[in-house]
Amino acid sequence: MDTLDPELACLLTPMVLRRPELLTTSTWLGHIPFAFWLMEALQPRVFVELGTYAGASYCAFCQAVRELQLTTSCFAVDTWQGDEHTGYYGQVVYNRLARHHEPRYGSFSRLLRTTFDEAALQFADAGIDLLHIDGLHTYEAVRHDFTHWQPKLSDRAVVLFHDTAVRERDYGVWRLWQEISAAYPSLEFLHASGLGVAAVGPAIPEPVRWLVEVPRRRPHLLPLIQAYFARLGQAVERDYDLHQQGRQLQHFLDWLGQTVRYRWLRHTGRLPQSPHSSRPPRAGGRQTLAGR
Repeated sequence: MDTLDPELACLLTPMVLRRPELLTTSTWLGHIPFAFWLMEALQPRVFVELGTYAGASYCAFCQAVRELQLTTSCFAVDTWQGDEHTGYYGQVVYNRLARHHEPRYGSFSRLLRTTFDEAALQFADAGIDLLHIDGLHTYEAVRHDFTHWQPKLSDRAVVLFHDTAVRERDYGVWRLWQEISAAYPSLEFLHASGLGVAAVGPAIPEPVRWLVEVPRRRPHLLPLIQAYFARLGQAVERDYDLHQQGRQLQHFLDWLGQTVRYRWLRHTGRLPQSPHSSRPPRAGGRQTLAGR
């Protein structure tokens, strides 16, 4: 019988099996188990996310802070207006996130509605232990974000780059990731649009140091680690899909019940007017499953 490589034991923590409190349409869903693991392993003093949108990734990090009882200060930076990649949107995205965020994480987390460059002025140099870059995805934009925020990184800093596996349109994160991964100990997950993990600081704690050195020192373990987190991420994605399907079914059943009741009342002469709609409502609207 195969036995587990003892080096992989550090990845088997109960936290990676936690159910996210916020599930919303996002390619980041597949990386939430890794976000949980990383927060437990790194225990950052300050976490900053550049580009938050609906909050799938950011709220996962915040959930880990609360459940692990960490002392991390968290900051989400976004204008919540959109860009050429996400599309432009109105106030509703921010309002939904704020309603979920404030009662759960407001004691240690802030949503900063500003540009990335303006937000950088609010942080001292060498103070950020974990930086997640997920803003505009052109090569020039993500390179600017990294270099502009680099002085803010501590000696134990880890930087995450989302969408490293996307090579369509003018996405250029993959180009910057080639440069980053050649310069720092790093590891890339290929699922869910790709996530690059770079140990930028020289004093990265274990087991994060062990993880980012796997591609160079233990390459035989890399496919196993990638498959492990990909499979965990797929479970989160399936959870979201199943609840969306259940939501659509409930919409249909509600419509069917209203239609049957209306036709019965009309047949008995008790309701002469027509219903507001003769079609089932679409399952659109709020695409968020929060607080479950």
